Amino acid sequence: MVQKVLSGNYAQSYAAMLARVQVVSAYPITPQTSIVEKLAEFVASGDLPAQFVKVESEHSAMQVCISAAALGARTYTATSSQGLLLMHELLHWASGMRAPIVMGVVNRAVAPPWNIGADHTDTVSQRDTGWVQFHAESNQEVLDTVLQAFRLAEHSEIRLPVMVNEDAFYLSHTVEPVDVPDQSVVDGFLPPREAHAVLVPGQTSRLGSFTGPDHYVEFREKLAEATLRVPRVFAQVEEEYLAATGRTHGGVLPTYRAEDADAVLITIGTATTTARSVVDELRAEGRKVGLAKVRMFRPFPEEAIRELAVTADRIGVADRSYTFGRMGPVATEVSAALYTAPRRPPVTSFLAGIGGRDVTPHEVRRMFETLLSGQTPSTHWEDLEEEAEKVHG
Repeated sequence: MVQKVLSGNYAQSYAAMLARVQVVSAYPITPQTSIVEKLAEFVASGDLPAQFVKVESEHSAMQVCISAAALGARTYTATSSQGLLLMHELLHWASGMRAPIVMGVVNRAVAPPWNIGADHTDTVSQRDTGWVQFHAESNQEVLDTVLQAFRLAEHSEIRLPVMVNEDAFYLSHTVEPVDVPDQSVVDGFLPPREAHAVLVPGQTSRLGSFTGPDHYVEFREKLAEATLRVPRVFAQVEEEYLAATGRTHGGVLPTYRAEDADAVLITIGTATTTARSVVDELRAEGRKVGLAKVRMFRPFPEEAIRELAVTADRIGVADRSYTFGRMGPVATEVSAALYTAPRRPPVTSFLAGIGGRDVTPHEVRRMFETLLSGQTPSTHWEDLEEEAEKVHG
């Protein structure tokens, strides 16, 4: 193992190189570009013996990855925001063909108006495409999760594409020490891809072709069944990664000081780091608060949420996007997960960090105070409320 000072984007690049990807195809878009620039350097220098396919759009990049995966190659791409939206059609093709592609996504706000700040609208918009989705809190978690994503995607019980998401600029362009495992360690954890249901040149076969109503639903059911197996298989993958590297990131919904908490805040992405420090401050004041982090957004960790609700009296959810419904997307998922739970604490939706605004300690403290006050659950636009406080004192 060697320690390097890496941005989140370079952590993606190093992980893809260590995974020995065979085909990389991508189109540049801020703030993702440096991921594939670094991979292009690795390919040009010979450090990564892979094919780097330059294309005219993100739509084409995903088509290259699907085609390469259909021939048995280990494939990787990366994108962000509008580029991810352009891929939307082919995201369905990737999951429907059970292509184990891994894609790094740098979460960025969707236009208009144009904005390059951190926002989860881009990946939330893809939550029903059949891709597994992870959100990372740190650059170390980015690197580790990309490696785990390949192991999960290619697992014989899964065979699904996986997104590894990181917040724009908070991770993508911010550097921190990252432990990079030795190639031999990664090779032991991540063996070469086992080619399954792939096209073989010279042999007559078909993949992803037409089927009628008589058989289509069976394919959708198999896709659904694979998705339901993801949490169990990922737990095994994390155990294997812990044995190989000595590191774990706590499963699909890691918690912090939540066992006896009266109020628990659920976060996603980099806002978690700020919230954790606020939990410590409030605990020092004698206030019983806790934290839970949604590390896996798809499939949603319903069972873990239901377990959290056994002890928490009130739950708040901090979302970095809005879905034009009653509340934020993660808050909506939490509410749905608790609908038939034996114990259903009230869920309050907080919208914070939209379009790249900072999620400040003051803002997080106010979320906890709202929960502890016992107010009727509602949706709070925390960014606007904090701005109003600055204006009116």
